[in-house]
Amino acid sequence: MSDRKLKFYAWGYEDEVVTKDEIASMEKKWSKYLGIKDYKVTPPPTLDEITVPASRVNPPASLARICTTEKYERLAHTYGSSAHDYSRAFRRDFSNPPDVVAYPRNERDVLDVLDWCSNDNIAVTPYGGGSSVVGGVEPSRDTRYAGTLSLDLRYLNQVLEIDKESECARVQAGIFGPELERQLKPSGLTMRFFLQSFEFSTLGGWIATRAAGHYATIATQIDDHVQSMRVATPSGMYESRRFPVSGAGPNPDRVFIGSEGALGVITEAWIRLRKRPTYRKSVTVKFADFYKGADAVRVISQSGLYPANCRLIDAFEAEFNGAGDGTHSILVLGFESADHPVDHWLARAIEICGDYGGTAEVPDAPDSHKAGSAGQWRDTFIRAPYYREHAIARGVMRETFETCITWDRFKDFHQNFTDAMRKAVQDVTGRPGTASCRFTHIYPDGPAPYFTYHGYGDQDRLVEQFWDIKRAISSAMVRFGGTITHHHALGRDHREWYDRERPDLFAKAFEAMKSELDPRWILNPGIHIDPPK
Repeated sequence: MSDRKLKFYAWGYEDEVVTKDEIASMEKKWSKYLGIKDYKVTPPPTLDEITVPASRVNPPASLARICTTEKYERLAHTYGSSAHDYSRAFRRDFSNPPDVVAYPRNERDVLDVLDWCSNDNIAVTPYGGGSSVVGGVEPSRDTRYAGTLSLDLRYLNQVLEIDKESECARVQAGIFGPELERQLKPSGLTMRFFLQSFEFSTLGGWIATRAAGHYATIATQIDDHVQSMRVATPSGMYESRRFPVSGAGPNPDRVFIGSEGALGVITEAWIRLRKRPTYRKSVTVKFADFYKGADAVRVISQSGLYPANCRLIDAFEAEFNGAGDGTHSILVLGFESADHPVDHWLARAIEICGDYGGTAEVPDAPDSHKAGSAGQWRDTFIRAPYYREHAIARGVMRETFETCITWDRFKDFHQNFTDAMRKAVQDVTGRPGTASCRFTHIYPDGPAPYFTYHGYGDQDRLVEQFWDIKRAISSAMVRFGGTITHHHALGRDHREWYDRERPDLFAKAFEAMKSELDPRWILNPGIHIDPPK
């Protein structure tokens, strides 16, 4: 593990900085689109100015070697990485840190921690990289518990076994994305599961939150990559058998994929891999009409071409990220293979785009996937989490809402939802904001649209304004027919709308499963369902 310290209040390591030029560029954009004339900058919090409440519980001597109540550790495990989280951190509000942070070194440690917490009525929050943007790693505030513990799995970080013949690997769940790929590289295999939080998220976190990765088609969600897994629960260890596929009843792993630590702590998994790609080709396609671009993407999604990248980005978002001039939407379109050249597949996809008025920009570069408008958008996309704290420090709110909808309903949904976003920002802040959309993933039956808004808020009331906007926009998302989340998970922030989406009978079945696996209901209480009264 690296000795570098992560910021306890924001994204990245303490020694990482956003340059003055980057900040100046962002301020220029915010001024242009939000009408800001000057900025009052709130400095980031420091350890010295934060007072944390005394820990309510003390670990037993047998667990002292893996547990800590040190101030920095508790602060660093208080929040995830959403704008709402950062706004509370900049308010210096760390009133609900975990009482204890545990760093297990093996499965036995995990089980011992769960035994202690079950016996002493301590709520446990499994913790991967802390990249949740939906309140998924916050300690419970339920006063029925004697205390809270954050269970950080970062030391379970090894690739234990590689089956090159089947292209699979057995991997511990606490491994971070870059370390996973580093350990896989000598085998010539890759998981190829690159998401925006890749640098600071873990395999176990991807599985627990049912994350979606790099590929726009085929193997998009983590479900497609999990072959089997081991899970530590207060009732003992769960282990599924390893098959390519099985028709023997319901797939038991599906219970834990997306369960967000409410049923058990994922300790390792067999994951499906692929050979590292050697053939890659990308283009940027320009569309004067966003909906014509959506039509082209729909046909591509139903064509059997299966591009690795197929991200339609509206004109405003393209312009904001330096990938366009605001007059056209762009489609970042790419193919890759470890087996064969992909020129024919790309050519056919470009032909489909041409049928809907798209014009391809083919960069003359060996690494075409890193060049041109596509490369500019990609670089800004990866860098975006580092800008969030600087936006919050200036009162600039930027938040995202992602969903999934069938093709037949997309156009109406997009129009209604975008209007609702703009109205919510205007109503809450009293000023116009921005609203934009891109596709992150596509399926034959519908896209996964990803919406972003910017607004200029009141620095003294950012927390409240975030929630007022969140409630209005989330309600609109469900009202207009979208799911409350495609890949950001539920956490605590989405519970209100998940309850409307989830069948009542399933909630009762989930409650029965949780009571069997977690009899004292200590695991991430409030996620999915509330503890019994």
